[in-house]
Amino acid sequence: MKPKNLLKILLAFLFVFASTQSFAKTIKWSMQGDSLTLDPHAQNEGPTTQVSRQIYEALVTRGLDMSIGPQLATKWKAVDPNTWYFYLREDVKFSNGQKMTSEDVVFSILRAKQPTSDFKEYISTISGVKAIDDYTVQIKTSKPNPILLNQLSNIFIMSKQWSTDNFVIAPQNWDAGQETFSATNAMGTGPFKITLREPNTKTVFKKNGKWWGDVEHNITEIQLLPIKNAATRVAALLSGEIDIVTDAPVQDLARITSSAGHKVESTPQMRTIFLGMDQAADKLRSGNTGDNPFKKKEVRQALYQAIDIEAIKKKVMRGLSEPAGIITFPGVTGYTKALDKRLPYDVDAAKKLLADAGYPNGFDVELRCPNDRYVNDEAICTAVVGMLGKIGVNVNLFAQTKSKHFKELKDDQGDFYMLGWGVPTLDSHYVFHYLYESGASWNKVNFSDADVDAAIRVMEGEVDLDKRNAAIAKAWKIVRDNIAYLPLHHQVISWASKTNVNVPIRPNNEPLFRFSSVN
Repeated sequence: MKPKNLLKILLAFLFVFASTQSFAKTIKWSMQGDSLTLDPHAQNEGPTTQVSRQIYEALVTRGLDMSIGPQLATKWKAVDPNTWYFYLREDVKFSNGQKMTSEDVVFSILRAKQPTSDFKEYISTISGVKAIDDYTVQIKTSKPNPILLNQLSNIFIMSKQWSTDNFVIAPQNWDAGQETFSATNAMGTGPFKITLREPNTKTVFKKNGKWWGDVEHNITEIQLLPIKNAATRVAALLSGEIDIVTDAPVQDLARITSSAGHKVESTPQMRTIFLGMDQAADKLRSGNTGDNPFKKKEVRQALYQAIDIEAIKKKVMRGLSEPAGIITFPGVTGYTKALDKRLPYDVDAAKKLLADAGYPNGFDVELRCPNDRYVNDEAICTAVVGMLGKIGVNVNLFAQTKSKHFKELKDDQGDFYMLGWGVPTLDSHYVFHYLYESGASWNKVNFSDADVDAAIRVMEGEVDLDKRNAAIAKAWKIVRDNIAYLPLHHQVISWASKTNVNVPIRPNNEPLFRFSSVN
């Protein structure tokens, strides 16, 4: 070969290599817990949805400003109060190259309504769905539903063919510990696809070259590397092993900010942290009284007023929390500042309430908490244990990983427990439908009130906003007065990253890597 030709080949190789290095952008992402499953209908849990949203899409979606807009559907209309038509994009392919059609949408919505789905409450008013043609879907509701679009923004669309071929027509039964192909594999229409899944260790996302959308990012690969220990997670960030942490520990924010190569962003999150108490059991599983003190409102109020939420905000949360009086936050339909006002912290009043209820010497109980789900979750529970001890309630703290915590809670194993609740629909109905409706899947306090159930029916089917808002206000007053749960605070989230990594922070704590970049 002539030296001149050899030089051309070497220069071409160097150009390709340099270009590849220039444009190949990897983000190494960490948080304390992993996605519970890759099945997009099996678990309605924040980090799980965060992962699903990178690879799966819905008919409509919330943008960076949290407003509802088109996604797999370009437009929609209600032809009568109970009938909607959705018109699909005609250029959408799944990451395996298969075209998406109405049949996939119909299949996915029906799949999300199956008994093993943790999203069935989202779309409980959908009474029918059918394909009108390849790119038109009709959805029928049992009553006029003013928040149908809000709900559909979280129902991800799967391939009917892929699900059939891999025997995952029904959602994984996560509560029963079932293992399925869709739990460890995923195939969607989104901007990324998963190429490696090692649960609790590493998940690799690659850019989906068949995505229909305009590519606004320069990312070729995302690596999700969950690190449970907060100190280890921060050390990995500061050493450069990790590029972004989407649950930066509040106690380390100042240290991260002081690093010239890193930055921190914080925002109020759409999530309220609270404690639940089983009020249906005849006696506590972990108690010493032979009965169930939580049945009495005086006891529930005593625990509420024994919790010094301002001390938790200052010492545990480093100021990054907002004390809560109800389990929803500003911006949600039905929220009012008056409702969000807490009962006063008053140890003497709490002791008197306990004595009046027949427990002058308190009682024993176990408090179950996750230790890798919410901001400083175990530390919050530890603080609560000390505070309740001041009124004679002897609390044994049992903290464990979120996967075990949620499974055992769903299996009715907890007397007293911590939970956090976001409101992805930005409507109070979501809180009531899951936490307060009689027999609801996450109503583990076993609250039941006919007037609240009736108000929930109004929330689902009333299009007159004045009447609907009146029903929401009535329901909030009932449950707030009942003290079915002990609200703690609205969570504030902090993301920490290298200064050259740009991932817009969102109040629902979901990164959208399709809008992100690495400089």
